[in-house]
Amino acid sequence: MSDAMPGQPSGSGPVVEGPHDPEHDPRAAYVLEPEVVARLTDRILSTTGTTVQVSSPIDGAPVANIPQSSEDDVAEAFRRARVAQAAWARVSIDERARILHRLHDLVLARQDEIMDLIQIESGKSRKHAFDEPIHIALTARYYARTAHRHLDPRSAPGVVPVLTRIEVNQMPKGVVGIISPWNYPFTMALCDGLPALLAGNAVVTKPDAQTMLTALYGAQLLEDAGFPRDLWQVVAGPGRKLGTPIIERSDYVCFTGSTATGKVIARQAAERLIGCSLELGGKNPILVLRDADVERAAEGAVRASFSNAGQLCVSTERMFVADQVYDRFVERFVARTKAMSLGVGLNWDADMGALISEDQLEVVTRHVEDAVAKGARVLAGGRARPDLAPYFFEPTVLEGVTPDMQCFGEETFGPVISIYRFHDESEAIARANDGEYGLNGAVYTRDVARGREVARQIKCGTVNVNEAFGATFASIAAPMGGMRESGMGRRQGAEGIHRYTETQSVGTQHVLRFGPMLGMSDRAYARFMTASLRVMDKLGRA
Repeated sequence: MSDAMPGQPSGSGPVVEGPHDPEHDPRAAYVLEPEVVARLTDRILSTTGTTVQVSSPIDGAPVANIPQSSEDDVAEAFRRARVAQAAWARVSIDERARILHRLHDLVLARQDEIMDLIQIESGKSRKHAFDEPIHIALTARYYARTAHRHLDPRSAPGVVPVLTRIEVNQMPKGVVGIISPWNYPFTMALCDGLPALLAGNAVVTKPDAQTMLTALYGAQLLEDAGFPRDLWQVVAGPGRKLGTPIIERSDYVCFTGSTATGKVIARQAAERLIGCSLELGGKNPILVLRDADVERAAEGAVRASFSNAGQLCVSTERMFVADQVYDRFVERFVARTKAMSLGVGLNWDADMGALISEDQLEVVTRHVEDAVAKGARVLAGGRARPDLAPYFFEPTVLEGVTPDMQCFGEETFGPVISIYRFHDESEAIARANDGEYGLNGAVYTRDVARGREVARQIKCGTVNVNEAFGATFASIAAPMGGMRESGMGRRQGAEGIHRYTETQSVGTQHVLRFGPMLGMSDRAYARFMTASLRVMDKLGRA
């Protein structure tokens, strides 16, 4: 790594060690220095004495032994978080925003260390690892710069002009529980929690075990930026063991993962009458209309389909292409796919890296083999590549996928895309809306107004016109989340921070009281109020 890790003096030695250079010697292992691992895992609240070993999908080399937390550890994490939150809520919005903006600077300065950890734990290419520190920097900057807009008390019209004053306050909920996934371990470990901190909350988070070190480095950066250490608690362990204890103690829950697990969390949150936001599964579509710029659409489709080897919540698994451009588009898309540079390593050489685990490889392999056995045609890829990495699968393009094939409606979450021809746009929109998911979509057309019109007919929480996913996901002011079984709630924008607040209305009444005055009877008071309402209506008052 290019710069010193937090707590490691510059020049004290590399974070990645070994007798050989991994970029030039296939015998070399990507192994983190033990003291670096110990410094990071020390942030986990764990008293069990048990650990789980995590290996790198790059080469299978051990990365770390992750201490495991118990339910008692979860309880202690929430106790510490509540103490810290009580003090943090009294810190001014300006000071919270200043610290958050400092995080922006630290993330940009330490992006090489962040990307190294992401790649070691997830196996993704460096170009896709780069997306993560950039997204967190954007998130930190947006909320730091808009803190007063979202959190300042605001006035609302009172029932009686001048005499009734209404003030609306955004009050922190308390302690937010966040359960984050492995696919974007830095982004997802931090992006939901940053607005929670800015709003005056504390966070207890349970990152995925496979990418725990990346999440812990994010926690270290928060402390380096100036956030109190106890404000961000980290526990580790399987969701089936720690999920319920987290939900039972949270004032709000944020989860990114499968639809099946999301439904369980929603039921548990409902039982406690607490809010939750859930970003869940997807089977995201792209529509390439008859007037699309074929080259631009092909470039975008490659990113949409194969970013992080397809392990991206908003990545595309279904593509609907107008008959008029189908052949030209498929030729260019397949050519671009076959030209991709494949591999693993802490460099910028690869266009696509590995899958993260044997489980992911098994799902991808099963979906492709099932489709081929039932008649689908492989236009590109279609094979596992253990010569590149233990869990590597080629970027794969399928044609002729039918409803009886597993990959038709099930989420693959891998580098597999199915292409379908359509004859009219209404048919394409209907097919894009098939199924129960609704996370992200894209439309390619030279007629931007038409593209936006089509987008409004697609049942997805975000839709991009002439872009795969970046236009919405990188625009932090734009709310992002799913419709239907792709989730509930939104991250980013005003909704992304207000979900962590309780709205309080304070009304102050002057002179006039809401009852008979000056000797009025109840009947006279009713006539007076009726006449007053009619006058205010004529004056255009809401």
